[in-house]
Amino acid sequence: MLRQTTLLRYILLFVCLIPSVSDAVQEAHEANTAPDGFETLFNGKDLGGWYAMKTADPRKMGELSEDDRKQKIEAARKTTGDHWRVENGEIVNDGTGPYLTTDREFRDFELHLEYKTVAKADSGVYLKATPQVQIWDTTEAGGKWGGNLRAELGSGGLWNNKKGQPGKDPLVKADKPFGEWNKFRIVQVGARTSVWLNGKQVVDHAIMRNFWGDKKPLINKGPIQLQTHGGEIRWRNLYVRDFKTEEANKFLGSKSKDGFKSIYNGKDFSGWKGPIDNYEVVDAAIRCKKGKGGTIYHEDEYSDFVARLEFRLPPGGNNGLAIRYPGKGDTAYVGMCELQVLDSEHEKYAKLDPRQYHGSAYGMQAAHRGYLRETGEWNFQEVTVQGSKIRVELNGTVILDADLSTVEEFMNKPVEGKDRKSGFFGLAGHSDPVEFRSLSIKKLESDDTSEE
Repeated sequence: MLRQTTLLRYILLFVCLIPSVSDAVQEAHEANTAPDGFETLFNGKDLGGWYAMKTADPRKMGELSEDDRKQKIEAARKTTGDHWRVENGEIVNDGTGPYLTTDREFRDFELHLEYKTVAKADSGVYLKATPQVQIWDTTEAGGKWGGNLRAELGSGGLWNNKKGQPGKDPLVKADKPFGEWNKFRIVQVGARTSVWLNGKQVVDHAIMRNFWGDKKPLINKGPIQLQTHGGEIRWRNLYVRDFKTEEANKFLGSKSKDGFKSIYNGKDFSGWKGPIDNYEVVDAAIRCKKGKGGTIYHEDEYSDFVARLEFRLPPGGNNGLAIRYPGKGDTAYVGMCELQVLDSEHEKYAKLDPRQYHGSAYGMQAAHRGYLRETGEWNFQEVTVQGSKIRVELNGTVILDADLSTVEEFMNKPVEGKDRKSGFFGLAGHSDPVEFRSLSIKKLESDDTSEE
């Protein structure tokens, strides 16, 4: 009788546990379901859509042929399970091995994820295959991460930014105790990166340094990677959404707005001078008439300033920004410079001098290519002019950072006005219907510094 009673108790206990186990599995599945507007990066069941690969310069991956790249990824996928597994709706890593990498690549996006790690672990989130949003053991027990590494300041900083660069150290410490889940919200538009940890902002619109070489900016598009070394880490609830062009531009334009003054009212050419009849207003945008051109400029004169604007290129479109223009003559030679506005990837421009492509100081300094949006979409650009230095940020990425006083070699002929101290800001049309809108300028005092 005693044996039967004991057996019955075990059976009843097992039956009672079944719903709780089932509920746990169901909760894990539901927890990895993306909210409206987001895509689930992890389905809660397996590592579909991911592979583990040793980190490397993503530009080198991009240089491979499509077949070679596919072969490399598939070879990596076969060994993913050596260090990565799925357990109860969580991605788990044993603290070693290559980094888990998304099949998909992202340009402008918002990423949400949760992680839980252990003492003395070190991890992070790579954006566009580049390190990294840092995850630390921030406690005194972490030991080896203290001192010069400043782990005690908290997780979430852009660890591979250089000392003193915005974003290097988190603005606040927001880590939860071990055993609790931490939540990241990460927004990246171009190289501009903002990070929230457990609801507190720890990085505010900082430029993410290209770890793979300072001579080039962060790549335009790349995968998300989960880094791990030093201890077990668990991940769950990984969601992402791509920013559409309008939202990305609005996000960039919403930052550091103080001091900017609109120089175009969206209706007519009030406050503008030059061959205005060669331009028209269409849907609140200034557009150069097809077959027309010349430099129109705003009536206020500027020395040091920051200009913001949006522009849209037709296929093969060509225009320019007049910087410190004297009011007459060819701004490419009589002004400080003409900054190119060009559909750089159009086939008819395949053999230009590098100093002619979009964002370049025409004939003097070449800008980095590959950061324009698709032809026909609006681009957001910020231009900072201070002394002899000029900086161009396109869609969140710095593509030109030059000191024109150092230029000694010119493409065609010397630019007589490159050392001008002041002048007008304008648009230098070249017969194509290029459009501009949302033009604003902030004057800088001589001791102001350009924004990072």
